[in-house]
Amino acid sequence: MTHRLPAYAVFAGVLAAAGLPIYIHAPKFYVDEYAVSLGALGAVLFGLRLLDVVQDPLLGRLATAVRRHQALAVGVAAAVMGAAMLGLFAVEPIGSPLIWFAVMLTLVFSAFSFLTINFYARGVAKADTLGGRGHLRLARWRETGALLGVCVASVLPAVFMTMGWPAFAAFALIFAVMCAVAAALMSAEWGGDVDLPASGFGPVLGDAVSRRLLLVALVNAAPVAVSSTLFLFFVESRLDAPGWEGPLLLLFFVAAAAAAPVWGVLAERLGAKRVLLAAMVLSIVAFGFALGLGAGDTLAFALICLASGAALGADMTLLPAIFSARMQVVAPNATEGFALWSFVSKFTLAFAAVALLPTLEASGFVSGGGNDAQALWTLSLLYAGVPCVLKLVAIALLAATPISED
Repeated sequence: MTHRLPAYAVFAGVLAAAGLPIYIHAPKFYVDEYAVSLGALGAVLFGLRLLDVVQDPLLGRLATAVRRHQALAVGVAAAVMGAAMLGLFAVEPIGSPLIWFAVMLTLVFSAFSFLTINFYARGVAKADTLGGRGHLRLARWRETGALLGVCVASVLPAVFMTMGWPAFAAFALIFAVMCAVAAALMSAEWGGDVDLPASGFGPVLGDAVSRRLLLVALVNAAPVAVSSTLFLFFVESRLDAPGWEGPLLLLFFVAAAAAAPVWGVLAERLGAKRVLLAAMVLSIVAFGFALGLGAGDTLAFALICLASGAALGADMTLLPAIFSARMQVVAPNATEGFALWSFVSKFTLAFAAVALLPTLEASGFVSGGGNDAQALWTLSLLYAGVPCVLKLVAIALLAATPISED
């Protein structure tokens, strides 16, 4: 009996397609198509995350307030997200491309936040119906679906490009259709007429373990944010392998999706914390080797994609499951807890954009152009060196965090 778990996988896949791939595709798309500067794009992405400081807590409260009409609210948010994605990639900017970029992303990310908060809060209640270690069982479906969604969203534009189609317009259209499909599949899972009281931020932020897990999530997600933001630039310029971006992205995310259920099984047997720490070490090893790569090292980078992708599977599966299990203990009705989780996840991507893109531009780096040794070394250092340092900090934080494996 799957308890409608495939619906959770599909919904997670659509959410994931609206998250990480946007940071992979959107900056390069607007640089190449509309000549927007890397620094300006980074500033916009960071500014949107500052908006989330105010917006995400309010969206958490809104999610609680509309519980009686949760299915309708989720449907509207999914429609907004799909339409805004079409505006971002399939519609010629009206006025300034930079302002259009900011407006469309505001709509995408606002809807994404609201959907994520509802989805993960619903997961807490759902896991309680699945028996022992229900959070890990749900996480295997949910996060594997998310990884598959990232895989598809990451490579679809490249596939369409090889077919001679308008790559990003076609991607946006398919995404909009999948928003409707995902909302329909999950329609029976939402709260209906059940109105649970809001717990607010108090129980979450008042719990030492919850605070530590949010900090671990912040630091641990940063390496993925860094590598995702710079992936296309690294392959095109550092490896001198234009045209290989799509296959290498696919390899990376397929490795993550394939490894996710394996990490879940290992976590059930050995404990989620122990297995997650092992995966973090694997990630450091992979990025350490990437630091020394140069032009022509495409095959070596493919092996690194396999290893780092597998490690990502653990990050995306086990840490959300650990946090959900803690929420069940300290604040099972706190949708605001997942508002905090959503903010942490998105803030790392925005921080990576505002810190890395201007730094790369200041080094003299030019997308698709000839770059000197200093610019290429800066790219390598940002892409591979920074994630190694951040992962070491995340390992120390997680090791010091007391986590029940019951």
